[in-house]
Amino acid sequence: MKKNHLTTARHMLGLSLLLSLPLGGMARDYHVSASAGHDNATGTRQAPLKTISEAATRVKPGDVVIVHEGVYREHVAPTQSGTEKNPIVFMAAEGERVEVKGSEEIKNWKHLDRNTWLAKVPNSTFGTFNPYADTIHGDWLAKGSWCHTGEVYLNDVALAEVPSLDSLMIGGADSPHWFARAGKDTTYIWANFIGADPNKQLVEINARQSVFYPDMPFVNHIHVKGFHMSQAATPWAPPTAEQPGVIGTHWSKGWVIEDNVVSHSKCVGITLGKYGDEWDNRAESAEGYVGTVERALKNKWDKKHIGSHIVRRNEVMHCGQAGIAGSLGAIFSTISDNEIHDIGLTQQFWGYEVAGIKFHAAVDALISHNHVHHTEGGIWLDWMTQGTHITRNVLHDNRVQDFSLEVNHGPILVDNNLFLSHELAQIKLSQGVAFVNNTIAWQIWPTGVKDDRETPFLEPHGTAIMGLHDCPCGNAVYRNNLFLRADMTPYDACLLPVRLADNQYAGEARPAKDETNSAVDASYKGEFKVVKETDGWYLTADVNGDWKRSRPVVKTSELGMATIPGQAFTRKGVPADFTKDCLGNKRNKKSAWPGAIEFQSGGKQKIKIF
Repeated sequence: MKKNHLTTARHMLGLSLLLSLPLGGMARDYHVSASAGHDNATGTRQAPLKTISEAATRVKPGDVVIVHEGVYREHVAPTQSGTEKNPIVFMAAEGERVEVKGSEEIKNWKHLDRNTWLAKVPNSTFGTFNPYADTIHGDWLAKGSWCHTGEVYLNDVALAEVPSLDSLMIGGADSPHWFARAGKDTTYIWANFIGADPNKQLVEINARQSVFYPDMPFVNHIHVKGFHMSQAATPWAPPTAEQPGVIGTHWSKGWVIEDNVVSHSKCVGITLGKYGDEWDNRAESAEGYVGTVERALKNKWDKKHIGSHIVRRNEVMHCGQAGIAGSLGAIFSTISDNEIHDIGLTQQFWGYEVAGIKFHAAVDALISHNHVHHTEGGIWLDWMTQGTHITRNVLHDNRVQDFSLEVNHGPILVDNNLFLSHELAQIKLSQGVAFVNNTIAWQIWPTGVKDDRETPFLEPHGTAIMGLHDCPCGNAVYRNNLFLRADMTPYDACLLPVRLADNQYAGEARPAKDETNSAVDASYKGEFKVVKETDGWYLTADVNGDWKRSRPVVKTSELGMATIPGQAFTRKGVPADFTKDCLGNKRNKKSAWPGAIEFQSGGKQKIKIF
């Protein structure tokens, strides 16, 4: 599938460049080959460069860097911006596996005792940044500050770090663990490889903070396609600090990150985050983050300069904090068709920024058709989620929560999603929220009726702060949803109006007091599960045929508005009505099913969903 995407992208890119280049200008291709290249070469197919970084120093708007098969151990830090019509493209050669790693291979291991080995690594291996002298730290980190941003991998599987040498050699000698101590000239790494000889296997250690990340902000219109990027010593990434990832945009505009595999980040895989300043990790409070936003506005936080990124068809996995994250930098962006899994599960460190997708201020963003599973926290949208559309996503088997909306004022449109994890969802203390045609298995987090934190609301479809407001519960709409577990009675006590209609409750799920045209099937004992098979992911479900009944098609204009910012749910790019289900099938206008899928019949179901 990726090969076809790349072929199509290459053809369309070439056509657009020919049509948009100024008269007399000519974009060119640069080829890179780890095995046959030389950085003094011309960069042609016959005389390729050796490193992607060298190509990044030569490119101009419209140029394409084609990277051939191999392992590239480097940090690519582009400095030249493309333009909207003439982006700079970095892409893996068609049909070739290109790995870009933030690690170095280590072979000089000495056997000490039982399963324990020692490597002495010269600090010159790391340059100016030593991940084994750098610990996880920052705002809203709750535990694990002893952990380093370094990591040790055996055959592409991360070992677990331990806090002391004694716990490795005495208490954990039969477990795959590591411990490190950085000296003046040498870093000492002890590791248990459990029967494997590290001098005969592939053992790698983190050596660079990022793999593809500009050193400076405002490097715009970069496309990155088709790479395997992994093993970076990324830092904890709170919303108040710069947010490097394995790959990240670093306070810029117009990136396209697509068809990549991003894995084994100490903290975050893909970042659409803020710049760094002297306030990094010094603003851990609601008032402190308001100050962060105010400073960002002085640093060109607006649609002209920041955001409008596209992140699509990537697989992001094995990250300690988040799969995709960004504070302020994800405005007007599209996050679609990504698979995000195995995020935040090791629990060596933890804080209030752990999720599959974690955004602050995803203004007018589209989060569509992503598959988020086996993560610590599903999708978590925090502060200034305004004009945001969350649609057709599939979430299941997430450990703590599927979905969280924290202290937002909306409007936030959530439609046609499968939320199938059985944990809590934090949604009651965000306002201006509309849930339409979702299948929901979670319970609502009982968070009271008001959050006293005063958070910004913005001008509609912009970033200027119009005011601050606390967060009372309510100003929510629920239409045509299928609830499998949720108790909606906490909405009876909301301070702002709530409208619930045409929903279906099954099993232990309970409706709110003032619902209209909703139904309860308390005898339901079935379940909805997502299972993996060789050709994809399937939904298996027991469906009661009585759930299908007269339900009006919901129109976006009927949802009203978010009262605090005074902004409607309607905007460019949002459908006028909800006539299609999660899979793109047309809904029956006379007698429709509740939830995300328009079933063909009742009974046991098995439907391919991703």
